[in-house]
Amino acid sequence: MKFSALIYFVLSLFGCDVGRSTYVDRISVDGAHALYSRATVEAGVARFECLRSRSGQCYYTLFPSDCAATSAKTAAGCLTKPIERFAVANGDTRQIPGLQRFRLCVSDEELAQGAGCQMPEPTAAR
Repeated sequence: MKFSALIYFVLSLFGCDVGRSTYVDRISVDGAHALYSRATVEAGVARFECLRSRSGQCYYTLFPSDCAATSAKTAAGCLTKPIERFAVANGDTRQIPGLQRFRLCVSDEELAQGAGCQMPEPTAAR
């Protein structure tokens, strides 16, 4: 493990990309942190960390990387067909092998999100 870290460091000195991506999401509501999440993808393994969520869970929805909120593809299925949907508890992590390219949406609420990470409209109270 230490040897591979040394190799990655030496390669980075020469400007070589070893294929690591990190996504950090922070959401504040009224000045208080509602969500703090970090996802890292390296060597085909995605690791999702729920560092803090006011609900006690980080809810993740993963879409294909070519889905975008403004594309014509959203009407053709990106909004309704996520790759994966799961929850991770505060302080926990989840690893998923085989994931490399995806669009990430994360929330502190258990609601289905669209490919542009938009939440559904609230229903009117009767």
